[in-house]
Amino acid sequence: MASALIISNLTQEWLESLRQWHLEYFFIPTIVITVATLLANPVLVSCIVLSRALRQETRYLLVANTLTADILYLILNMATIICNAVRVPIPWLVCELVTAITVTTYCCAILTVTLMVVDTYAAVRWPLRYHDVLPPARTHRILVGVWVLAALYPFTLLIMMEMEKGNPHEVAFCLALIFLGFFQVNNLEGVHIYFFVAALICALLIFVCYIQLYMVTRTHGIWQSRFSRARVTLLAHGVLLLLYFAPGFVFTMELFLFQEKAISQDVRVWISTVNMSVFMLLPRAFAPYLYGLRYREISKTLMQLLHPHQRLGQTTVS
Repeated sequence: MASALIISNLTQEWLESLRQWHLEYFFIPTIVITVATLLANPVLVSCIVLSRALRQETRYLLVANTLTADILYLILNMATIICNAVRVPIPWLVCELVTAITVTTYCCAILTVTLMVVDTYAAVRWPLRYHDVLPPARTHRILVGVWVLAALYPFTLLIMMEMEKGNPHEVAFCLALIFLGFFQVNNLEGVHIYFFVAALICALLIFVCYIQLYMVTRTHGIWQSRFSRARVTLLAHGVLLLLYFAPGFVFTMELFLFQEKAISQDVRVWISTVNMSVFMLLPRAFAPYLYGLRYREISKTLMQLLHPHQRLGQTTVS
């Protein structure tokens, strides 16, 4: 009963802060970015799935997995925001389940983009053995393992939370920060440390792989031109990786500030709203256009799917 009262008070205070600062307007860019991304992501995933050649490449399977995780994340995030905006009471179990799946999809995207960098390093470092070490069947098993690893921690927290008595039946506002922050305060210290360490390990692995890539390829001449394809690709992927990781570190900071009495509620609400409504969506908005434009095979397959008659005409002429 005490837990239900605390969660109810937390959600009501959060709603009051949102109304006081009119932060509901941040939901507008959220919906716009989400709709724009959901129009592009399924198209690129379909290109990869329908193309036999792309399905045989590990890097494109990783791209498809990242985009799929982003699609699930965006759908759940927008559904939650809409329910919160129209003040629909949400069953606590549903809120817990949506939070666990949302965290899983976010972690899966982070793990997959990390694997994309590792895959690039492996392809450059061991080009002759690369396809033997990573055939499509093994890549599929790795991706299943990534989803299981990403789901392990949030669903463990969900099970532990459900084993407790006194949880509310409904909540007026469903937010991952409230669910994880409340669990951290009452059950398990250091939830924010787990997310921080996991993200830090992935970031360090990416940094090491990029340093090794530069060391291996610096004598090949691909870095000499200021606007070479290698430099532009590295810059684009670096920015995208930063956009993926930065909101995760901000969320970790939110969990840490959740139990700090010196931080006002308004500051927490501002940070959480901007991070959830803008920062977490930016990498998902840029990713499909970066992959679609920078990967020639994907863009070529996309053009063939969009203009099948043109392809048929070229075949007939030749």
